[in-house]
Amino acid sequence: MPTALDDAPAVRAAGVPRPRRVRRKRRMVALPYLLLLPAILLELLVHLIPMIAGLVMSFFKLTQFYIRDFSSAPAAGLDNYKFVLDFNSAAGKSLLGSFWITILYTVLSVGFCWLFGTSVAVLMQKNFRGRGLLRTLFLVPYALPMYAAVITWSFMFQKDTGLVNDLLGTDSFWLIGDNSFWSLVVVSVWRNWPFAFLIVMAGLQNIPGELYEAAAIDGAGWWRQFQAITQPMLRPVNQVLLLVLFLWTFNDFNTPYVLFGASAPREASLISIHIYQSSFVTWNFGLGSAMSVLLLLFLLIVSTVYLGLTARRRNAVV
Repeated sequence: MPTALDDAPAVRAAGVPRPRRVRRKRRMVALPYLLLLPAILLELLVHLIPMIAGLVMSFFKLTQFYIRDFSSAPAAGLDNYKFVLDFNSAAGKSLLGSFWITILYTVLSVGFCWLFGTSVAVLMQKNFRGRGLLRTLFLVPYALPMYAAVITWSFMFQKDTGLVNDLLGTDSFWLIGDNSFWSLVVVSVWRNWPFAFLIVMAGLQNIPGELYEAAAIDGAGWWRQFQAITQPMLRPVNQVLLLVLFLWTFNDFNTPYVLFGASAPREASLISIHIYQSSFVTWNFGLGSAMSVLLLLFLLIVSTVYLGLTARRRNAVV
């Protein structure tokens, strides 16, 4: 009568893996997930848990009177959201004003970052002496520590001792009034356009040079080549680049806070600064959390719609 031992050579000949090989294969499959586990836990600790805490806090009247004992704060339900979205009240009008200022700031900053980054990246594709040095210099604003760069700009924007007034021959206030908004846009563009330059330059490396050579033989000039070759080939890169710049800029807190401090001028009061003031200046954490949740929902909706439209356009092209 045949036994399992008698069938062992036949099993090995049929290619059935041994138990030891099965265990080794399972370990190899599980290894990437084990290596990712610390990063996932850190991500949960740094982002997801505070996000859930902020969502919970938005449903409570958590003010300075309940700082010592958060659990004693009375429930607010949807009152914080109703108060924020009441645009007939002073608080609602103030939030709406910050929202439109942030919209304008984001459109200008992202637009100029993309324009400068794309223009310089296209120009840097040509071979000339000193190209490597220029590429390095263009990346300096992005490589500098954010706080050091913005603090330097704040000194340059000073009325009496600032370099900006000396160069322009003016005596203007750049950190208060209407000029504060344009100062914020200038600093944001100066900080972020090298990122657009870096991404577009990397995308240009993947465009075959034969396409430009064929277009030049057909008589296409540089502008026609840019329209017919460069822009279509860079469309996937630009889709990701614009979304990332939009999220960074619309949600920007560090630049206005370092440039103006906690009390930013009304003309440059971005929604991030408005939420900070509501949470940590007036000590109304429930109201600030409700604003943060609404901001998150807005960014999620815009990102989802944008990704849906770009995916539909990409499928239509294919």
